[in-house]
Amino acid sequence: MGSLTLKQFQSPLLEPIELYIPAGHCTTLSGPSGSGKSRLLRALADLDPHQGEAWLDEQEMASFSGPAWRREVGLLPAESAWWKDRVGDHFPHVDNALLSLLDLPPNAMQWEISRLSSGERQRLALARLLGNMPQVLLLDEPTANLDQNNIDRVEELIAEWRRQHKTAVLWVSHDPDQQRRVGEESRHIADGRLQVIR
Repeated sequence: MGSLTLKQFQSPLLEPIELYIPAGHCTTLSGPSGSGKSRLLRALADLDPHQGEAWLDEQEMASFSGPAWRREVGLLPAESAWWKDRVGDHFPHVDNALLSLLDLPPNAMQWEISRLSSGERQRLALARLLGNMPQVLLLDEPTANLDQNNIDRVEELIAEWRRQHKTAVLWVSHDPDQQRRVGEESRHIADGRLQVIR
């Protein structure tokens, strides 16, 4: 299980942030394009410059190496990276049940990256991230390229995942209806400040 705590945490474009996401809870994040949402998630994954403190349960980010922190605080970017030709080469462990929940067949591991649709890339990237069993999920518009059936699948999967694994989730979404469905709390970035919606 993992909770996420930010104390005077500051990333580019944003004023210092105070935020607590309990284990098993989801906070949604919205804001206009260019307001700093993705950069905040990248900073929380220790990929971009930042100041202040971030804590996973009782452990501060500074006590981890970058790779060790990212194993526990996993980022799903809006555009996933694929550096080998075949899907399966990106998966050290394959969970066929997880693939099935995302409407992906077991033979998806044999697919060439070049033949994937944007929606398939997005769902496979989520499966890859969850396979690492992070304690915190940083999700940057994880359903942006999906049809409604697959949006429903992803929302249900993440809801069950965080209940089962007590995972804290920070979910970037521009859809107010989705924000209400998936999150206990909502935050909005405006003029460099993190504001409470609910």
